Amino acid sequence: MDDKLFVKGEKELYAPKSEPALINVPPMKFFMIDGQGNPNEAGGAYMQAVSLLYALSYTVKMSKMGDWQPDGYFEYSVAPLEGLWQMADDVPGVDYEHKELFQWTAMIRQPDFVTEEVYRWALSEALRKKKMDASAVLLKTYDEGRCVQCMHTGPYDTEPATVARMEAFMRANGVVGDYKHRRHHELYLKDPNRTAPEKLKTILRIPVIAS
Repeated sequence: MDDKLFVKGEKELYAPKSEPALINVPPMKFFMIDGQGNPNEAGGAYMQAVSLLYALSYTVKMSKMGDWQPDGYFEYSVAPLEGLWQMADDVPGVDYEHKELFQWTAMIRQPDFVTEEVYRWALSEALRKKKMDASAVLLKTYDEGRCVQCMHTGPYDTEPATVARMEAFMRANGVVGDYKHRRHHELYLKDPNRTAPEKLKTILRIPVIAS
């Protein structure tokens, strides 16, 4: 597996069209951390989680510069930040008007060579070199399965319009949201600190089953 197959070469997963489409997402490895609350809160739990995820992900990527390198290591770009979202009390879907009630999992995909051994090594390196306790970050395989997917361009707060188009597509294609077992999924392709809001690109995924 090389970088052409990791993110850049998987256009169906990372470069969808701006119209909704059905997709089957294969199992993938992630660094994940769970939390709750408004993701926009300055210095809040979500922003702290994102910092830990990037610290651990770059520790693995830069292992090539150290004395120990994981078996099967290859050159790659760190994957984009992703998030799984739901409301408190198991309310279906996502209510953008009440972000303080969000329950989330922040996550970054990892190459297949990232095993439990590599994960434990990265934790120890993050603590030793960066004085960061990243033990809240877990290594898990996420098997997402069948989804409706669409590219959203623009500010995060305008996502409901894209979600409405996705829901119309779902009704037309005989599928419904499977929020009982899976969650609303977002992939963030642009850094909001370096990108104008109208140019942000976010992949939206809604888990579905046949109606």
